[in-house]
Order: sequence, then structure tokens, then C-alpha cells
Amino acid sequence: MAHSYTPGLTVTEQTVIRRRRQLPLPGTVLVAVGDRVQSNQPVARAELPGKVYPLNLANQLGVAPDEIKEYLIKKEGEPVRKDEILAENKPLIKWFKTEIKSPITGTVESLSTITGQVLLREPPRVLELSAYVDGTIVEVHPRQGVTVEARCSLIQGIFGIGGETSGVLVVAVAKPDDALTPAHLKADMKGKIVVGGSFLSAETMAKAKEIGVAGLVVGGIHDKDLRALLGYDLGVAITGTEQVGFTLILTEGFGTIPMAQKTFALFSAHAGEKAAVSGATQIRAGVIRPEIIIAKSDSAGGIEAAAAPQREGIRIGDPVRIIRDPLFGKIGEVSALPTDLQKIPTESDARVLEVRFPDGQVAVIPRTNIEVIEGA
Repeated sequence: MAHSYTPGLTVTEQTVIRRRRQLPLPGTVLVAVGDRVQSNQPVARAELPGKVYPLNLANQLGVAPDEIKEYLIKKEGEPVRKDEILAENKPLIKWFKTEIKSPITGTVESLSTITGQVLLREPPRVLELSAYVDGTIVEVHPRQGVTVEARCSLIQGIFGIGGETSGVLVVAVAKPDDALTPAHLKADMKGKIVVGGSFLSAETMAKAKEIGVAGLVVGGIHDKDLRALLGYDLGVAITGTEQVGFTLILTEGFGTIPMAQKTFALFSAHAGEKAAVSGATQIRAGVIRPEIIIAKSDSAGGIEAAAAPQREGIRIGDPVRIIRDPLFGKIGEVSALPTDLQKIPTESDARVLEVRFPDGQVAVIPRTNIEVIEGA
């Protein structure tokens, strides 16, 4: 029998994940296989070359390029401090003396007797790669990074912006259809991951930025507010590098959409616990979902990385989300799976299913217009 299955979001109380952590250039790995790590713990380190500053000493000293070595105080490879003398001439009359001072603290990298230039380089910047999640190192990639494994609760979102961060989960609203307002945000939420309900306004985001909230998780947002936050329209490229003051994750979509009851209940069950979040999203090939990871302790026997059984298709009782208008964002359960093709409003024949919503209403939906909310 053929199956029609739309991969959906994972919302699960317990799963095992692996996240590869990789440096942008070769460096040093700081941990070993079997080590337990915390989300903010450095697991690898690399040095990014400092910025280069060229100085044309020949012009400034008024000498020929092939003569500049005679006037140098600092030689190639030597350290130099800002405003320390690099080179000087030695005239017979001291009033005509010229001193060239270093504009930076760094190193004399090289000099050229062809151009008369000296190149100064700032000290390297140390880049530390964090573990991102609390877990165990299961693989080391020499000079590149590591793979971290964690037993956790996992919630994937529809869309997000902002990079990786972590903090204590705070559920700020009472119900999944409550909008998150500025009044919900308190000073003690600084550095925390704040969960709202159906909607997030521009005013609430401004208050969150003022307080220093690490992350915001809500059902929906108006696209105009997102544009105002970013200052530009997002394209189809991957997100996750935006600098807006916090990481934002939408669990349902754009508009005022109540957070799915299952998702809200999972957040509520873990309020007060530490979570790692990432807003990185890619909607084209190689889909990347924004995520909230709530790592669990290994004290009860360690991580058991049992593979989840492979799905064969949609089943009656599966929770699903509608991903096309006019019912976009609504959550329900599959109540029937007709086997015959049915004609839909576009006059095409398509495979459909019946979805029963919490208010008791039933709708017939093309199978391509839903996604399954996965998870135990």
C-alpha cells in the first residue's frame, strides 16, 4: 500500500539527539569522548587572525623603499604597542627628526623594500565553540570540533531568528491562546527563555530587548512586526545570524495563532528548567527547524540512544497542523483516512484526510496541506 506522509514538527517529551559542533577553521578540541559537558562550556577553540594595517614608511620618512630597513626600530616578527615608535630618521638637526608610531598593539608581520610598506597585524581573536546542549561527547573530529549527544525533550518551531542561546524556561501566560504582552515581562526574566501563547507584539519585543530576555517563544507574530524588528524583509536564505537582542521562535506561524496545546503543556511541565534554543531556520532543501532543547539528567542509567521507529504513514489519531489557507495554523487530529481520490476546490483529484478540531468540527483536507506533529 502506498503512503502519503508530510514530515512535521517534533514535539516530544523524550528523545535522543546528536548535534555536531564545528569550528569555522582548524583549531584545538578541548574535550574527549565520554566527557559530560554543559551548554555554555567551550569544547573547541581556534584563533582568528587579527586585522592587518599597512603603513607606507618610505613615504612618511621621505626615503627610498629599499632604504626603510635602516630606519626601522622594530623588526619583522617583533611585538609592538600602540604609539610605540616603529621607525625614525636621524637627521643632523633634531628639529627635522621624524618618528613613525604604531597605530595598533600587535606584531610587525612583514615589510617590503619594493613598496616601502610595513604590515602590522593585531593580536589573534580567540574563538571558543560551546557545547550548545548539556550532554555527552560521543565523537571528536580532530582540529574541527565534536559531536554532542543528549537525552532531552525537543520542541521544533515553524520559524525563528537569532542564534544559539540558553536560559531557564519561564511560561509567562496562563493559556496557549493568551497573547504575550509587555505586562507579562518582568525584570527577573533577564537571561531567560520566555514562553508566550498566541501572539507577540512589537511593543512586547521592545520590552524584552530592554529587559535582556535571552529568548522568546510564541505561537505567532505579524510579519510587519518582524520586518520592523529586523529593519528589512527576510528572503529564503537560512536565518540564525540576526542580531536583534534575543532569539525568537514561532511554534505555529505568522498571525495570531494559539500555541498547540501539546507544545504549551510540554513547556509548562518544564518551567524552571534550563533550555537551549536556536532560531536557525531553512525552508528549502536541507530543512533546518528552530528548536528548543531541554536536556535531561543521565543519572537514571545514562543515555539510551535507541533509534525511533520509522514511520510508514499518517495514522488515525495523529495530531496535525494545517499549513494552507483558509485553515492555516489550526491544530486537530486525523479522524479518517479515505483511500479514494477526491475532487478538491481546484478541480484536481487528490488524496485527502479528515481532521477533527477541538471544537468538534470536521474538515476534509488534502494530505499535502497538513504536517504531522511528531513526538511521543
